[in-house]
Amino acid sequence: MPRTCLTLQHVSFEDLGTLGPVLQSLGMQVQTRQAGVDDLSSEAARREWLDADLVVVLGGPIGVYETDRYPFIQDELARVRERLAARKPIIGICLGAQMIAAASGQRVYPGPAKEIGYKPLILTPEGQASWLHALSACDHEVLHWHGDTFDLPPDATLLASTDLVRNQVFTIGQHVLGLQCHLEAEAIGLERWLIGHTGELATMGIDLDVLRQDARRVGERLTSAAQAAFMGWLAQAGLVA
Repeated sequence: MPRTCLTLQHVSFEDLGTLGPVLQSLGMQVQTRQAGVDDLSSEAARREWLDADLVVVLGGPIGVYETDRYPFIQDELARVRERLAARKPIIGICLGAQMIAAASGQRVYPGPAKEIGYKPLILTPEGQASWLHALSACDHEVLHWHGDTFDLPPDATLLASTDLVRNQVFTIGQHVLGLQCHLEAEAIGLERWLIGHTGELATMGIDLDVLRQDARRVGERLTSAAQAAFMGWLAQAGLVA
């Protein structure tokens, strides 16, 4: 049977992006579920989360701590917690990384400032020795789009930071990858983000033309570098034959 990737999506424009073709090249079947729409509390959902070869929890504009406003977060955290306990491969991107931290018993909270735009990652020594070295092809410059941050799980290894937010990329063992940054974001799809986050961008007074120019400047190099990096982690997680 082909391997499966279960993807949890919070908003339509934050999808697998550059990761999708990598999974397709490995022959993985991707099954997408919608947070707040698909029931995550059932036994069928629990089995689905545990049986998948890979789980990817994508980003979104809500906070892990907003369980009073978005009750489904509790079920999502339960599924992530079970996946972690089973030590099976999981990738968390932005909100997904915060979910992994929260499911590991760590705090998630507003960061020092919102970090939106393209800027370089600063690799730790562990990050420099990891599959993240593939990002040297784009000078380690990736898209950032978040306001929250989190405390690092005690068994995690920090691979990258920025000048503003320390916990950007971490791993736990060979099976967990947390990405606060958006390594998956495709420059070609940036306009969807600008539309979807129009209220936030207007409130912050962010220049959309600067974001567009940076996407054009970094775009192609980032796509190939990100895909090489993802392939490196997937190989480490035992998902590349």
